[in-house]
This record gives sequence, structure tokens and C-alpha cells, in this order.
Amino acid sequence: MHKTVSSGILLTSFAYFLFSLQDASVKWLVVALPVWQILFVRSVTIFGLSLAIGGRKIIRDARTSPVLKPLFLRNLLLLAAWLSYYTAARDLGLAELTTLYYASPVVMTILSVPVLGEKVPGYRWFAVVIGFIGVVVACGIAAKGLTLSLPVYLALQAAIFWAVATVLLRKTALHERTQVQMTISSGFFLLFTASAIPFVWQPVSAIDLLLMAGTGILAGIGQFALFEGMRRAPVSVLAPFEYTSLVWAFALGYLIWSDVPGSNVFAGAALIFSAGMIIIARERLGGRFRVRV
Repeated sequence: MHKTVSSGILLTSFAYFLFSLQDASVKWLVVALPVWQILFVRSVTIFGLSLAIGGRKIIRDARTSPVLKPLFLRNLLLLAAWLSYYTAARDLGLAELTTLYYASPVVMTILSVPVLGEKVPGYRWFAVVIGFIGVVVACGIAAKGLTLSLPVYLALQAAIFWAVATVLLRKTALHERTQVQMTISSGFFLLFTASAIPFVWQPVSAIDLLLMAGTGILAGIGQFALFEGMRRAPVSVLAPFEYTSLVWAFALGYLIWSDVPGSNVFAGAALIFSAGMIIIARERLGGRFRVRV
């Protein structure tokens, strides 16, 4: 089946936009509610949407899916990534935390060679490096410096776990349709988070419950877009576009919390945009907008 790399790029970029909205919602909610509780309601929402659309057949397909075990491993990695990230967030500033976490596209590109057998041309490596430099500039971390500590290690660990999980997603996306993958993933996350609910659940208002369910809707649509994007394009093509979520994060910070971006944010955003344009321009010139998957 022919899928276009251009549609993969658009879907992946849209997914990271929705994930940025989700993260902003979680940041709003986590002030008063445990992360486990938010993730639980989020998982219930996505799983419920999958069942509402797919019915009983989606459950049968999920049980017999050839990617059941890889998706179980992927969701364990995602859970470990999030726990590492939120633990590190207690001690690191946003700039340090974001910069360390955004090492993940570099790791994705590296892993795409031995794990997926992708051939990564020099321009893709260049785009990943330019995007990462854009993150460093946008976060204003260049003059601050970092020393090795447990929070730093946890942030890097989160980046590696996320990168490995994304590479696994590319492998599973080629062997199973998106809706089945979403059902399996949300089902596993529902089980993982439900184990902690008896110990962390707090009473919530109807508005907070709706907001938590809203994060599930955003995440569900974002997952669908990401899964479909991974079906259509190699990881080494899509990796630099993860940096776009940083631009959305700063924009949402300004709109919601009135955080005014400095000149470094715009300079970093320009570099991140340039990284994406390098990929798009080179793929067009190379006639690679259509690949067989």
C-alpha cells in the first residue's frame, strides 16, 4: 500500500500540537490532582472511545493481534518515561528539563538504523541536530550549564525511554491497524494506572472530571494521528518534527499563563522551523514523497 511521506509529516506535526494541548491541560490539573488520577481518567476516555467506535470486534482483534507483546513493552516504556519526567520536574527548571527531554529525537534517529534498518542520509542528521540546537537556544540554557545529578539522569532516561517507545511504534504500525493499536495501548495504560487509583484518588468536581476527560480526547486524537504518521514515513524523517511541540508549548504558555517569550524563544523557533523545512525540501527534491510501507 502506498502512503505519502508528506501526509505522515502533517499527521505527526498535528499529533505533537495536540500533545502540547494535552500537556498544558495536565499542567493545569496537576496543581491539585495526582498525575496517576489524571492518567487513569485519560486512559478510560481513550479506551471508551475505541470501544464505542470499534465495538466488540475491536476487542477480538486486540486479543489476537500480532503486536500485543511489543505494545505491552512500549506502554511500560511510556509509563517509565512519564514517571521519570515528572519526578525530574520537581527539581529541574523548565528550560533544563525541556532541553534534556528533547534529546529523544536524536536517540530516535540513532536507533532507527539498527532497529528498523533505515538508511539515514546526512541531511536528516543535520535537521535533527539543528532542531536540537533550536531547543537549547529557545530554552536559554546555553549559559546556565548542567551538572550530572539524579534529576538530570531521570530527564535523560525519560528521553531514551520515549525514543525507544517511538521506534517500537514504527515497527508495530507496519503490522497492525491504528485503531487496534490504540485499543491495546489504552487498555494496558488503564490497567497500569488503575493499580494506583485506590491509593491516590481524590474527589473531583464535575469541571475537573470534564477537563481530565478532555485530555483523553486530545490524547486519543493525537495518538491516532501519530500512529498513522508512523505508518506513512520513516522515523528518521519524522523525528525532527517532535521539536515543533516546544514552539506550541511556548505559545500556549503565553496564551494561558501570560508567559512572555524572550527573543531567544523566537530564535530557537526559527531554527526548529528550519529543521522541518530541511526535511520537507530535501524529500521533495529527492522525489521521496511516496514510499511503500
